[in-house]
Amino acid sequence: MGRLAAASLVGTAIEFFDFFVYGTAAALVLGPLFFPTFSPTAGTLAAFGTFAAGFLARPLGSVLFGHVGDRHGRRPVLFASLLLTGCATVAVGFVPTYATVGIAAPALLLALRFLQGLGLGGEWGGAVLLTAEHAPEHRRALWSSFPQIGPSIGFLLANGVMLALTAGLSDAEFRSWGWRVPFWAAGLLALVGLLLRSSLAETPQFEELSATGRRAGAPLAEIVRDHWRLVLLTAGALAVGYAVFYSVSTWALVYGTERLGVSSAVMLACVMAAVAVMGVATPFVALLGDRWGRRPLCMAGCAASALWMFPMAALLHSARPPLMFLGFLGALLAFITMFSVVAAYLPELYEPRVRCTGAAVGYNLGGVLGGALTPIVATTLSEGGSGPPWGVAAYLTLVALVSLGCFALLPETLPGRAGEPAPEAAVV
Repeated sequence: MGRLAAASLVGTAIEFFDFFVYGTAAALVLGPLFFPTFSPTAGTLAAFGTFAAGFLARPLGSVLFGHVGDRHGRRPVLFASLLLTGCATVAVGFVPTYATVGIAAPALLLALRFLQGLGLGGEWGGAVLLTAEHAPEHRRALWSSFPQIGPSIGFLLANGVMLALTAGLSDAEFRSWGWRVPFWAAGLLALVGLLLRSSLAETPQFEELSATGRRAGAPLAEIVRDHWRLVLLTAGALAVGYAVFYSVSTWALVYGTERLGVSSAVMLACVMAAVAVMGVATPFVALLGDRWGRRPLCMAGCAASALWMFPMAALLHSARPPLMFLGFLGALLAFITMFSVVAAYLPELYEPRVRCTGAAVGYNLGGVLGGALTPIVATTLSEGGSGPPWGVAAYLTLVALVSLGCFALLPETLPGRAGEPAPEAAVV
């Protein structure tokens, strides 16, 4: 289990490095380089539009790679998704700017971001099922939380590189070539990930499905026919996690640098410190999911998010690094209270024959609802005015309440929990 967990963690860290480095670049530099004819705000919104394209592609990636995972095994998904995302990310580092090729520059950026999202849409399902379907029943949430630590590491790597570059280069150097360095580095990281995954074994559940001839012929069709309500509920339930995370990791960078006049290095340092604490806390919170259940933790995370969004907006607007860090930390701890157990919860909600497709589609549709729109909506709501961004806080609170309602309609899946047995589809 240790080797499997490490391989899944490293893979998700690399894939999310690729995904996050684009979000940071969109917040800091892509607007003026690829949309120079727009106003500063419009350029930022356009850059966030290409950022959103990655989220729109993720459900398509989950359908494509989910079909592979349910028909041919979880293991092939881990290789194909990492290879696609890595190649697309490296290519972003070579895209010429608007000043060189005109409108072709943002078009290429959009296409490569779409491919990034396509690959990441398959990565999560494969990595999570690798651990969830190998893990012992009583520690499934713990072992499945290791792929969920990967995004924290990927974020720290991506923003650590960006922070070093912004601190070590002049503004002109960073805008000229420095921002490209993290995208080029993604190629080396992808090779490392592929090597680590080369010796992984297929999961016992899929081997049993193959041996008994019970693999799904058309996984997506079965999901649409038999599990559509479950997919919609899981997507709605997870939307708040994406909304909270990307409001902190992407929108707050723009708000802090452009509206409050805080340096990008300080903003990145505050966010990174909060993400580091969140990453360390992830397995410890997951242990509570093995003790008390998946749904109670998810509902507690939603409630905490709803209660914290207005304090976070006030702390962010203070422009004081310790207070901004506190605001970000509270939001991310609420986020990880949900997402530390999601990697066990979603696979348990779906029967094994369609699990790779169902869990991944629900997870990535939640990304569209909560992650794709949040930076755009938050930037629009915070435009104008001199006080704290109360409109953003209200929006995030509303999303949290909707997600809380969705979690309330989902069943508990903790195996053997007295008085609240897992549904038939959740048997692993």
